[in-house]
Amino acid sequence: MDLNELRIFARVAELASFTQAADQLGMAKGRVSAAVAQLEARLGTRLLQRTTRRVTLSPDGEQFLERCKELLADADQLQAMFQPAASGLRGRLRIDLPNSLARDVIIPRLPEFLAAHPLLEVGLSTTDRRVDPVREGFDCVLRVGTLADADLVARPLGALAMRNAASPGYLRAHGTPATLADLARHRIVHYAANLGTSAAGWEYVDGGVTRMHPMRSAVVVNGTDAYQAACLAGLGLIQAPVRGTQRLVDAGLLVDVMPGLTAAPMPVSLLYPNRRNLAPRVQAMLNWIAEVMGPELAGGARPPARRPRKAPAR
Repeated sequence: MDLNELRIFARVAELASFTQAADQLGMAKGRVSAAVAQLEARLGTRLLQRTTRRVTLSPDGEQFLERCKELLADADQLQAMFQPAASGLRGRLRIDLPNSLARDVIIPRLPEFLAAHPLLEVGLSTTDRRVDPVREGFDCVLRVGTLADADLVARPLGALAMRNAASPGYLRAHGTPATLADLARHRIVHYAANLGTSAAGWEYVDGGVTRMHPMRSAVVVNGTDAYQAACLAGLGLIQAPVRGTQRLVDAGLLVDVMPGLTAAPMPVSLLYPNRRNLAPRVQAMLNWIAEVMGPELAGGARPPARRPRKAPAR
């Protein structure tokens, strides 16, 4: 069994696209198509159903893909078994990170990781969009917020403490709220991954239960940088992690408000595809990110240590 053919087939199947698989693998589309055809001929069955619009797994392909992933994971682990002692971890890692955490926390510390593993190449995606690790070929993603990826393995790292804030200019114009009733005279900057798909509201914890108080908003954003910028421009109140806003508070550009009615700490997790065995380079990156993120999560409610589990569906 040709492992390269198996890797190519698995990537095409996960992406449901020969073109995307070729782009990620750095191969010509014709080579990818030929490799899958050779594998099907060797097995004597069709693994993928091809039309002009889509690529889907056949029933045999679905069964084969699961065994294929297990075999590839075993092969990676076997191949790398003696590498750390002999020549070090090698290969390419593809990681997705929230923009602010990548800029402020992970990238400044990345030189030390690469110094310890000079044969690795790290590809970083920095976006506030929720990527699909399997379809987009990521080894792991760092996720802030509620998990909804039931098919992925989740490694909880802790939580980010939250604060409520506003710009001095906004407070001069609208006053400083002290109670939920006061919020009727205020606006909130509304953060929504898909613009306009959810109602704006003020999140707070009451007796251990998270509640939402409806509010008006004048602007809706889908990125953390825009969220802060809108608040600094006086467009409304925000509820944001302490670590990402502390420098603005220290500089007097933002002011804490209603400290007794903050949102619940925001969970932080590492997610990765549900594979039986992780390649040593992926495990090394997961452990390093967890170590680097540790001090950033000290202000949050850290969950107890436990083995990775599947993320719950929201």
